[in-house]
Amino acid sequence: MQSTMPSSRRNFIKNATAFSSALALPGRVLGKGRQSPNSKLNIACVGNGGVGSYDTRNMRKAGENVVALCDVDDQRAAPTFKEFSRAKKYKDYRKMLDEMESQIDAVTISVPDHMHYPIAMRAMEAGKHVFVQKPMAHTVWEVRQMTLAARKHKVATQMGIQGHAGEDTRVIREWIADGAIGKIREVHCWTNKPAGAWRQGIDRPTETPPTPATLDWNLWQGVAPERPYHPSYCPFHWRGWWDFGSCVIGDMGCHVLDHPFTALQLGPPKHVEAYTTPFNEETGPLSSLVHYHFPARGELPPVRLSWYDGGIMPPWPQELEQGRRRGNNEGVMFLGEGGMITCGCYGNDPHIIPETTRKAYKLPTATIPRSPGHYQEWLDACKGGPPAGANFDFAGPLTEMVQLGNVAIRSTARLKQSGYDHRLDWDSENLRITNVPEANDLLRLEHRKF
Repeated sequence: MQSTMPSSRRNFIKNATAFSSALALPGRVLGKGRQSPNSKLNIACVGNGGVGSYDTRNMRKAGENVVALCDVDDQRAAPTFKEFSRAKKYKDYRKMLDEMESQIDAVTISVPDHMHYPIAMRAMEAGKHVFVQKPMAHTVWEVRQMTLAARKHKVATQMGIQGHAGEDTRVIREWIADGAIGKIREVHCWTNKPAGAWRQGIDRPTETPPTPATLDWNLWQGVAPERPYHPSYCPFHWRGWWDFGSCVIGDMGCHVLDHPFTALQLGPPKHVEAYTTPFNEETGPLSSLVHYHFPARGELPPVRLSWYDGGIMPPWPQELEQGRRRGNNEGVMFLGEGGMITCGCYGNDPHIIPETTRKAYKLPTATIPRSPGHYQEWLDACKGGPPAGANFDFAGPLTEMVQLGNVAIRSTARLKQSGYDHRLDWDSENLRITNVPEANDLLRLEHRKF
């Protein structure tokens, strides 16, 4: 039967139906139950320049709705603002969350380290799922509070360490669990950074150039101690400054240390000790060596994990043939009773050494579920699926270990002055260093009101 409905009305109903199908209503509007896996999330993205633009685009690529963008630097965020022209724009994340609370399901956070905690906590307290770039937070205390908050508010979380979702990471775990190189008591991890990526070992600049008109410097500083603007801090070099970043181990440690932490089921270290080139209270040292000591875990033996940065490298075992020394810039070396495993920063390109051991080894059957992708894991979790692989229950202990390394690094001068050796004894349950009381000041930093 031919419809007698006027054409204008038919078109209106057709367009309205299409629009309502594309519109993602937030979870609280749809009801208190979990969202359908087929529904779209409304996502707000905080930090839209650099890696933030990449995170934002991946939300859209996954089919979700990017409804709000927030960045303190209009010029840096301009390309993303233009690309996502329909999203609402903000400078202050607090205003965004206040005004759009009922319209947002989840938040991505891709900003300097010192602002991870305040933004993530405000979002989780509002019931929003959160994706936070590494490191999860700026201090050990902040990491612990974020881990507890995620559990309390029952939100889906993920820290941005894409290698954790990779195939090679799973292969390494399966090899080690299968006993490919026997029991492992020693691991070496390294990176060549800072290597020109940013500056360390420098003093605070004395010049006070004008703040760019496009930048809200007060909001950029956020909870950090107040200081005059200088291009040495932002937008590119903040990682090397203790007030804003976590230096080398905070940047790359969450990637590189992820593999031994996961494969060897490490948990919190018992002791940590650091050795560094000279540095000041403003920026990190040019090079660091950090030793983590982990106790036995069930049938798994104690492990000493060594971290090297700034161009210093671990000694190469004789068994590691010259032509097979991989990952000169960043990598991991597991030393076992029957051989070794090497891989790159993200777990990529894993190899069993020596060649005779590799040829004799029968590869195990895959036992670990494969990932749909780092971002997709989190988005599925937001819709009621299984927790993401790098959710805060995993990423929290990993990042606490990483930031404890920074506490050891920053404590080296204090330890020399007070007569202690380089070792810090760690009580993870009570979040306390037991043998060097003054080092506990570095576990938590005071937040400026802004």
